[in-house]
Formats: sequence, structure tokens, C-alpha cells
Amino acid sequence: MREAVVFLPGLLCDARLFGPQIADLSREYAVTCAPVTGGERIEEIASGLLDILPKRFALAGHGLGGIVAIEVIRRAPDRVTRIALMDTTPLADTPQMAAERDPRIIRTRAGRFDEVLREELPSSALAPGPYRGEIQSLMTDMARGLGPEIYIRQSRALQRRRDQQPALRRIAVPALVLCGAVDTLYPPKRHSFMAELIPGAVLEVLEGAGHLPPLEAPEATADALRRWLAAPLVLR
Repeated sequence: MREAVVFLPGLLCDARLFGPQIADLSREYAVTCAPVTGGERIEEIASGLLDILPKRFALAGHGLGGIVAIEVIRRAPDRVTRIALMDTTPLADTPQMAAERDPRIIRTRAGRFDEVLREELPSSALAPGPYRGEIQSLMTDMARGLGPEIYIRQSRALQRRRDQQPALRRIAVPALVLCGAVDTLYPPKRHSFMAELIPGAVLEVLEGAGHLPPLEAPEATADALRRWLAAPLVLR
């Protein structure tokens, strides 16, 4: 029987981030998208997800969702059959990065949420193309739907996250590391480093995509996920 597939969206995103892939994979797989909004620590979010997710599942996370996915497999390696990490990082915030989040949180609380959103996903993070404006509009709509309080909660979780390099080295299931070729937030070089940490990981760098390959290169992302899902399972 095929595994269930669970998607974890990135910062201020909902299931629409993976809309094309959910539509494609749902023909053959039980697919769901779980929110990463349930706490101010990555550990808290992961713990809450494990309470509601299937007994065993394939796990794919983007950005913040990828960070949570690493914590999920660290906590429950017997439940995750395979893992895909997209445009994300295993590293903790540096002191400077953590400090830079505080002024954005303060401005958000002061009613300047839209201004902060433009900083969190600048147009330079997306590949040039005819749909860049449309994708940015969708991102803004998702962010507004989640709202300022969720943004603050997710920002705190990112500030407080741990370095997960040791957890990557212990992954023993089929792993996909995927990113856009022109992602300026988490560049391909960092993904190459991440893939080297995971035994047997496959690295896919998608041309014509920046930080949001599921929306910028939907067919290539779906194809990469299908190859990942077709990889033989590791017997435990």
C-alpha cells in the first residue's frame, strides 16, 4: 500500500503553496497539508503534528515546514518513511539573524504587517518570469489569511530553533533535497551541503525557480517528488 504524503508549508503559507503537487499526487496517494502554526518553538510544533498525523507517512516540508520536518523525523524516525526538504536549512539562526527578527515583530504589532511581508519575501527571492507578480500576490493572500499573530509565533519559533545537522546525519530513509536555482534566501550551495549530510540523499536544483519551486516550477517539482516517492523504501 502506498504511503500517505504529508506536506508542511513554509513561513506564512498554507496548502496553496503545494496546490499543483497536491492535485497531481492525489490521483495515487492520500495527500494532506498540515499547518505549522501550533507553537512558538519548533519542538512544540512538531510534537503537536505527531499527535494528529498518520502512523507512518512520507514527509515533505518547505522553508519553515522543512525545519519542522527535520524535527519530526528526529523525534519519530520510525514514523517517517521518507523525507523531502525544499528551500530550507538545518542551521539555527545566527545571533544577528535572530536579532533582526525583533524589529519586524515590533512593526507587525504596530500594524505594519504588509510592510514586513514585503521584506520577508522580496521579489528578488523569486525567479524572473511572467508569473512572478501572480505568485507574490498569492503569497500575500496566504500571509494575510494567517495573520500577524501567526507570523509572530512562527518568527519566534525560527529565532529559537536548534542546529539540526546531527539529525540530518541520522536520517536513514529516502531523502530528497530540492531548491530553486536562483533562491536567494536559501541558495543552492547550502542545499548541496545539506544533501551531503544526509546518507544517500538526492539533490535536485530546479532551473527557472527561486524560493518557491512548488509554484514557480510546479511540474518539475511534482516530477521530483514522484521520483522520490518511487525510491525503494528502507526496511527497518
